[in-house]
Amino acid sequence: AVIAGPVFLVCLLLIVGVFLFQHHQRAYNHRQRLDVEDPSCDHLYLAKDKTLQDLIFDLSTSGSGSGLPLFVQRTVARTIVLQEIIGKGRFGEVWRGKWRGGDVAVKIFSSREERSWFREAEIYQTIMLRHENILGFIAADNKDNGTWTQLWLVSDYHEHGSLFDYLNHYSVTIEGMIKLSLSAASGLAHLHMEILGTQGKPGIAHRDLKSKNILVKKNGTSAIADLGLAVRHESVTDTIDIAPNQRVGTKRYMAPEVLDETINMKHFDSFKCADIYALGLVYWEIARRCNAGGIHEEYQLPYYDLVQSDPSIEEMRKVVCDQRLRPNVPNWWQSYEALRVMGKIMRECWYANGAARLTALRIKKTLSQLSVEEDVKM
Repeated sequence: AVIAGPVFLVCLLLIVGVFLFQHHQRAYNHRQRLDVEDPSCDHLYLAKDKTLQDLIFDLSTSGSGSGLPLFVQRTVARTIVLQEIIGKGRFGEVWRGKWRGGDVAVKIFSSREERSWFREAEIYQTIMLRHENILGFIAADNKDNGTWTQLWLVSDYHEHGSLFDYLNHYSVTIEGMIKLSLSAASGLAHLHMEILGTQGKPGIAHRDLKSKNILVKKNGTSAIADLGLAVRHESVTDTIDIAPNQRVGTKRYMAPEVLDETINMKHFDSFKCADIYALGLVYWEIARRCNAGGIHEEYQLPYYDLVQSDPSIEEMRKVVCDQRLRPNVPNWWQSYEALRVMGKIMRECWYANGAARLTALRIKKTLSQLSVEEDVKM
């Protein structure tokens, strides 16, 4: 017993050491690739007359589907001029920046959030991830000025900001509600979907879906953002690549099985089902702001009437799991087909049993049909 204690401690230290070494090796390799990648590709992407729109077009039509070469990412990031701060979060700040006359969004992580920065950049560069309803990634770079390191993640800029901000300021028409909801389902369906083949894509679950992590594009559609907590699933090996950072999702949007810790972390579909529950809450936020017949309600967060502004997991568990309460779906929604359909979708996203919930693809198909019936131009 005297020997067993020190031996166990040595083994534990070795395991922790190996884990830390592997993480730093990955980060180091990422930086090394930035430094040694062939700069001759630079001119292909960054000719002097090339605008931001040209660069984004190149990204959209790129055969690889995994983003710009890393050397080009660094060059772009280092020629961005920051203009104004547009948001703050637990990770750091978001700025509007200028690159060759076009606006970009720059998410700046504090150095202690390196794991979150690295993970999000890694997920955004997953092969075949690009989609019109997922925030367009442009570049990642680490800027070391000698005293501290700034970790940048550069993406498309959307002037309307988050869906949370948008709904706080504006009500939406029935057409606007359908556009926001259908496009969010399209983005999530693409994220969840696995594409097989050499140029394939793993299934990805978001794990922190909420109105603050969805952006509103100029055309009134949604773009899913903030993939720092996402998990990837490789079906060939049936492995789940889970984020190494310590962040957890937003308590207010946590599915019942996450709140009561019954979620099966070894089963990828469990994560997708939790995303669907959160999507149903986002739909409730949108539908409340829908102006139908001159009626619309003020913006509120889900469960605003049941929990405090920053609820604990215990508080959410009591409401969602023990009392089995869900946000109120008003009876008057039955008077409008679009709101009736939205209410039905929400209820089918909120089942206590995750496996009984709708899939993102099913929601997309239902809302596509509704958009045809309501003559919505996407």
